[in-house]
Amino acid sequence: MVHTAGHGITPRCDTCGEPAVYRERTTGRHFCKNHFIADVEGRVLETIRSRNLIAPGDHVAVALSGGKDSTALLVILSKVLPGVGPVRLTAITIDEGIAGYREDTVRSADTLVARYALPHLTVSFPDLFGGTLDAFLAGREPEACSVCGILRRKALTVAAERAGATKLATGHNLDDEAQSVFMNVLRGDLPRLVRDSGSDSQGRFIPRIKPLMFVSEKEIAVYLMLHGMWADLPECPYAVHALRGEVRRMLATLESRHPGTMLNLMKSKAKIEAQCGGLLEDEAVHRCRECGDPCSGEICQLCTLKKTLR
Repeated sequence: MVHTAGHGITPRCDTCGEPAVYRERTTGRHFCKNHFIADVEGRVLETIRSRNLIAPGDHVAVALSGGKDSTALLVILSKVLPGVGPVRLTAITIDEGIAGYREDTVRSADTLVARYALPHLTVSFPDLFGGTLDAFLAGREPEACSVCGILRRKALTVAAERAGATKLATGHNLDDEAQSVFMNVLRGDLPRLVRDSGSDSQGRFIPRIKPLMFVSEKEIAVYLMLHGMWADLPECPYAVHALRGEVRRMLATLESRHPGTMLNLMKSKAKIEAQCGGLLEDEAVHRCRECGDPCSGEICQLCTLKKTLR
C-alpha cells in the first residue's frame, strides 16, 4: 500500500516520518498507517460531535449491508463512540432478495457482527412486502433504484423500530453525498437538496445520520485494507440502470482533475441550506391516509408503489 514517488524515494508521513501509505491530494499531506487511521476516525468523531448526530444514551441502529461502506461504518463507530459516551449499537441488515449478490454480502455482515459481538437483526423484503426485489423488478429493471430505494427505506425503518433504536446510521460517504447533491441540482429538487434526515423529527420517525459523509470512498477502501478487512464483493446487478452511475463517473473524473470538487459540492449545499433551509422547515408533514406513515402528500411513496407491484 505504500505510495512511492519517482527515483525510488519512499514518501514519509508528515507527522512522524514513518513510510507513508496515503497522500491526500487536496492538501498534499502524507500519512503513515497509524496516522491515516487516526485521521479518518478523528474526522468521523468530529462530524458526530459538530452535528450532534449521536448523544450519550442513544441506541444506534447501524445499517449493515456487508459492503465496504457499512463495514467501515460499523468498525469506526465501534472505535470512536466511547469518546461520545454510553451508546448502544445494533446492526441491522436488509435482505432485498437479489440473486447472486445479496447472499455474499449478508454472509459478510454476519461475520463482522460475530467479530464485534453485537446484536444483529435481519429483515427481508419477502417478509415485509411479500416478494423479492428480483420478482418486483421483472420487466421494469430500469426502475430498479427507485423501487429498491422506497422499499429499502421502509425496511430500514421497520428494522430500527424493532431494535428499539433512537438513531439510524447509514454508510453514505463523501462520494455518495456529493452525487446526491449534484443529482438534486440536475433535477431541480430544492426541498430534497436541503432536507436534513438527521434533524429532530419530534418523534415522527427515527432520525437518519451519516457519520461518514466527509470520508471519501477511496479513504474507506484504504482504511479497510489497512485493517485487513477488504473483501472483493460483487456489485449490485441493478446499478447499471441508475442515473447515479453516470453522475458517479462524471464526478470521479472531475475529482481526479480538480481535487476537492466533491467537498466543494458539500460546502455549496451547506450554503444553500443556510440561505433557504428555513423556508422549508415549516413544510407540512402529513400522515399517509393509507398506512399512517409521515409523508409530504396524502399518500406516501411506499403505498403508491405497492399498487404497481406484482
